Amino acid sequence: MDAARELLTSMTVPGKDAGYSLSLWREDLSHVYPGMYRYVLEADGKSTGAARFITNTYEYSPQMPGSAESAARQTMAIWEQDLKADPAGFFANQPAGPRARQREPPADLLVLQGSPRPDGNCAILAEWAVEAARECGKTTRVIYPHDLDIHPCIGCYQCFNSGTCVFDDDMDGIIDAIRDASLVIVCSPVYTNTVPAGLKLVIDRMQAYYAQRILSGGREDQLGLVWSVAGRPGPENFTCITRVITAFFHTLGIRKAGEVLIDSSDRVHDIRTVPGKEEEVKRQVRNLVKKKYTRGEQKI
Repeated sequence: MDAARELLTSMTVPGKDAGYSLSLWREDLSHVYPGMYRYVLEADGKSTGAARFITNTYEYSPQMPGSAESAARQTMAIWEQDLKADPAGFFANQPAGPRARQREPPADLLVLQGSPRPDGNCAILAEWAVEAARECGKTTRVIYPHDLDIHPCIGCYQCFNSGTCVFDDDMDGIIDAIRDASLVIVCSPVYTNTVPAGLKLVIDRMQAYYAQRILSGGREDQLGLVWSVAGRPGPENFTCITRVITAFFHTLGIRKAGEVLIDSSDRVHDIRTVPGKEEEVKRQVRNLVKKKYTRGEQKI
């Protein structure tokens, strides 16, 4: 994490052994968002245990009373009293660590299939991608956001405290899949000039992964493709699609490596009837999945 850390205050709470230390730190994250600071309160009981409380300035909206710093200092005062009264109970009652969950096996190629129609033209594109990658010996996975339990982002910014979202739903699996993949394809139809609602949920909730990357770092060797299908003719139909998905890639450190934009699908109906389109799409995938990667450097 690239953040300046400043010790605001510390104290030792008397105990049976060497006592318990309380330290309040301020971390400057203004390089991420203007005026963002994290306040990290740490309690160390040496052999007894440890505890952390984290809050940040962006959690506190204009009409909320108090501030991140005042909340951290109030918590420090409460912890001081709790440690004096019952140190063993204090450490025993600390929240559990990260939630345990099963992970899907990692895949080389990930397709975020943004269409809610499982048998439409975007589904055909996803099938072509999978076929091309498997021909090259790569593992694949296709995710259909509309079939999953994904809560909308509420802009609480608590993900910048821990690198995880406050909601325990299917987004954890999507984040894992994106983190693991070398090539990420976002495949979307044009809905009212932009991406469908289910895909937008995923894009918004990836704020937690962005926060995780800010706090802990992340890979920089991933490539991304933008694929889209529009019913009406004309390249202008894809303006919002390409801007939204390109910004999505940029936020996650994924380098956009190309796009396939197919218009006039209302007239064509089935993109499999477009001469050369299947081979064009598969060639794009094959060219990218065959590349050799090293962490932090792309050999293109």
